[in-house]
Amino acid sequence: MSDSLTDADAARIERYRRERQFGRRCALQYLYQADVQDDWGNVSRQIGLLKAQVCDLDDALEGSSFDHAWAYAERLIRGVLEHRQELDERIAARATNWTLARMSIIDRNILRLATYELYCCEDVPGLTALDEGVELAKAFGHADSSRFVNGVLDRLWRDRPAAPEAPTGAPGKEA
Repeated sequence: MSDSLTDADAARIERYRRERQFGRRCALQYLYQADVQDDWGNVSRQIGLLKAQVCDLDDALEGSSFDHAWAYAERLIRGVLEHRQELDERIAARATNWTLARMSIIDRNILRLATYELYCCEDVPGLTALDEGVELAKAFGHADSSRFVNGVLDRLWRDRPAAPEAPTGAPGKEA
């Protein structure tokens, strides 16, 4: 048996990576909108509206691939919403000289999303959560966002417990 990837394996890995990235972007869009409007309720309706808006944004994601990406987005949204207070406390404790209110809305929600993945998603390696958070900051933040997000996430990553803390039955856990 060869140690190299087949073309089919490489395509499957790339599809999985794109699904996860798309899911993160959708989740970030939801969190940003909820934060701007200060409307953290009515989740099912808001998620439905967002899904209708984003379903055509990534031409490479069709059919079951879009469904997988959207399921991941929903998992992230519901998980961040359920654990928002705890996530905010963790972020505030590691964001030296910054309050959550002082952070830009996009940076704050990138940090919430990446911190949720870091602490609560067993299937996401810690360095992946950190790297994807930084990539979101590069794509959607201001000029210094990626450095700021990287610094806070690095402190969170170094201070994390050995295993993720996802509670049994939490929205972030897949059955």
